[in-house]
Amino acid sequence: MNESLGRKVEDLERLLVRAGLEHAPAALASSLSAEDMVITDAILRHRLSIGIFTLDTGRLHADTLNVLAAIRERYGYEVQVFHPDPAAVAEYVASFGRDAFYGSVELRKRCCHIRKVEPLERALRGKEAWITGQRQEQAATRADLKIQEYDEARSLVKFNPLADWTEAEVWHYIRERNVPYNALHDQGYRSIGCAPCTRPTVAGEDVRAGRWWWELREARECGLHVAPDGQLVRAKVSA
Repeated sequence: MNESLGRKVEDLERLLVRAGLEHAPAALASSLSAEDMVITDAILRHRLSIGIFTLDTGRLHADTLNVLAAIRERYGYEVQVFHPDPAAVAEYVASFGRDAFYGSVELRKRCCHIRKVEPLERALRGKEAWITGQRQEQAATRADLKIQEYDEARSLVKFNPLADWTEAEVWHYIRERNVPYNALHDQGYRSIGCAPCTRPTVAGEDVRAGRWWWELREARECGLHVAPDGQLVRAKVSA
């Protein structure tokens, strides 16, 4: 591990310790991505008092769900899983169709709200800190991402400890420490969400180009990191 990445790993571990001690209860919202597996490894290796949860939308790839078993086997830890409200899913499907999200941005965002945003709100209820695996270079909408922010919409501190990490650094960490990861990454998937809304990327595309690929780039957020008024939440907190 080079010196620069070594410092970033030390910073990651110090930040997680601080989040767990000063902002309890804190939780990692894991999409079971490569980035989230780096943070998961740091939390579980050091046995930090930070919970880990994921959102099972009901439309995830089998390979994504297999990561839960890999975490259980490797670390002896059971990730908490939140599901969408079955009644809300059934109403959407009955009204618009199972794959209606291809029809318009509005219907896609409504599906994301049911399957991801509302379960996230339940998962974060009562938490003081929310930890994510977001990185600045993932997309233009994340270019000004801070390591520590304040989410005014949910009234909690938000940590993005890998904000300034590169994709190469994430994978160096994973390979060096033999961290479990989603097998879809080996098939060209660089950012992984629901199966019908994700495709592999090709040379020259940004990391998240495979997410909601049929839409204009500026529309490609699901709402997890967006305030109720539709604006990206980017409120800085002094360290």
